[in-house]
Amino acid sequence: MQAWRVHRNGEPGEVMRLEETDRPTPGDGQVLVEVRAADVNFPDALLCRGQYQVRPPLPFTPGVEVCGVTEDGRRVLATPALPHGGFADFVVADEAALLPAPDALDDAEAAALHIGYQTGWFGLHRRARLQPGETLLVHAAAGGVGSAAVQLGRAAGAKVIGVVGGPEKAAVARGLGCDVVVDRRSEDVVAAVKEATGGRGADVVYDPVGGDAYAQSAKCVAFEGRILVVGFASGAIPTPALNHALVKNYSVVGLHWGLYNAKDPAAVRACHEELTGLADQGVVKPLVSERVPMAGAADAVQRVADGASTGRIVVLPGGAR
Repeated sequence: MQAWRVHRNGEPGEVMRLEETDRPTPGDGQVLVEVRAADVNFPDALLCRGQYQVRPPLPFTPGVEVCGVTEDGRRVLATPALPHGGFADFVVADEAALLPAPDALDDAEAAALHIGYQTGWFGLHRRARLQPGETLLVHAAAGGVGSAAVQLGRAAGAKVIGVVGGPEKAAVARGLGCDVVVDRRSEDVVAAVKEATGGRGADVVYDPVGGDAYAQSAKCVAFEGRILVVGFASGAIPTPALNHALVKNYSVVGLHWGLYNAKDPAAVRACHEELTGLADQGVVKPLVSERVPMAGAADAVQRVADGASTGRIVVLPGGAR
């Protein structure tokens, strides 16, 4: 079979190589899955760079989520067992963690409904307790993670402010349904958020960026607001000023979705049922901006790493519907 493999750490476009290799062999409790679609995530770039919280042995195949078909014919969503990641014709995955692919979505859309939307749902509902009528501020609103949070925020009845970088991404954010869009390249984010909220600020901030985005969030979060720390796509991990959180009465809330797989897998399955229902109703639909053939995977991961993409880029090894 074909698989993209990384033999040394570095930038995805430099270290990912498409090779012929053997199919992975399932271990106890695992199944073989033929990949129909592999969604590109920022953690794939971190894996290539050796900067992710999981460091698989070299050589490895990146790709943290797929839609595929099991040997007994089930169409499923899976998080492949590294080092055999999703940018390959076949992966192995834990049987217990497989989720049924929603019928309302094609393979590329279904692959993108998994980690990003689970992260958004757990973040907004379990960690930040977003309420109808509250204001949700989403950084990188046109990206894969941000676009999911925008849709889920609207489904929860929140007013959504999206922060983006550039007019093209601003147009994408408006298309997603953001009530207010702020272009950080040409506007003062803090001033724009305060103006949009009558000076009150955002009740919940969804931050997959870190760095300057976090600093802006702390300046425009509302009384008893919640800053949800989801990731650090900027590469800069902020150091929160806890005295500032004290005097302004806001919370800094962390989310590592992967922990739920280990500590509360029933909650993950319940979340998937909720997301499937929203997809069936047409309330959420992953924004798949590009569908690329297997040969384009390394370039796709590099563009996500560089922040040069919108929505989700999905790799199609073949046979996708």
